[in-house]
Amino acid sequence: CKILRCNSEYVAATLNLRGSSRNAAYCNALRSYSHCTRKTARTCRGDLAYHSAVHGIEDLMIQNNCSKEGPTSPPRPRPPAPDHRGFESLDICNYEKSFLYKHGRPPGYQHCAAFGDPHIRTFHDDFHTCRVEGSWPLLDNDYLFVQATSSPVAKGSNATVTSKLTIIFKNMKECIDQKVYQAEIDNLPAAFEDGSVNGGERPGGSSLAIRERSPGRHVEIRAEYIGTTIAVRQAGRQLSFSIRAAEEVARAFTEEQDLQLCVGGCPRSQRISRSECCRGRPAAETARALCKEMLPVEDVYFQSCVFDVVTSGDANFTMAAHGALEDARVFLPNAEKLHIFQ
Repeated sequence: CKILRCNSEYVAATLNLRGSSRNAAYCNALRSYSHCTRKTARTCRGDLAYHSAVHGIEDLMIQNNCSKEGPTSPPRPRPPAPDHRGFESLDICNYEKSFLYKHGRPPGYQHCAAFGDPHIRTFHDDFHTCRVEGSWPLLDNDYLFVQATSSPVAKGSNATVTSKLTIIFKNMKECIDQKVYQAEIDNLPAAFEDGSVNGGERPGGSSLAIRERSPGRHVEIRAEYIGTTIAVRQAGRQLSFSIRAAEEVARAFTEEQDLQLCVGGCPRSQRISRSECCRGRPAAETARALCKEMLPVEDVYFQSCVFDVVTSGDANFTMAAHGALEDARVFLPNAEKLHIFQ
């Protein structure tokens, strides 16, 4: 029963009537009101508001000498009906916008990185150097699975580097089909495994996109639908991984998904002391000089660089630490946390 709409249209039509033509306009409004109630007669038969409106109109028409036939008020322009799909269909695949819409503030972000021999900077700004060999999950949550495969940096070496990265963007409603990205040393593709460069045919497919920042050296994957950006780099004979993830996304996992290097860092049994490698060795002084050129602040990125150059004998490892620091500079929500000193 739409009698309330008739009532509100009548009130709006008579609200600001002034001057000599007031009576004629008032009669027009009453005739429109009557016409509106007749249209609702069938659905409103048992409604008290409807019956009181019908009797009220008759009384008012008699009091104001209005004839039943004659012109009516021009219809009031009706506001567009709220499009309940409107916001969702446009922005459900833009995490930042939908978070702002729901919470009235922008989302918080966290940063994790894995580079060099592998050094892990966790979402909680812990920093570990690991001897992990084989495949280990960096992330395993409701939206993303990231696995790093490590191999010895040289035959017989205790040091390992990331030689392969597998990133799975899990299927998400109207936003994206599941997409898999795989990188190996000397093979840093600018496309997903199926050859595509976005999230597929769904309405929000463009909310996942991959682009090459430097051919064969640096790929960036933007996942707007989960407020996440990932950088994959190759420096020398190793791969590195950096991520900026929305806090809500980084925390979306269960107790069973407890092994994630980005969340808990390396297991204790897999941690290496960076200082042991380099104390008093002549190679360490050369490594320090090389690293200082790229990393003037003697923080954990600098220490990691010295460790990697000494243990691998490869000066290209300065680029791994430098690239990780550059990603952190772009990805870290809090610039004051950029440098970690241990």
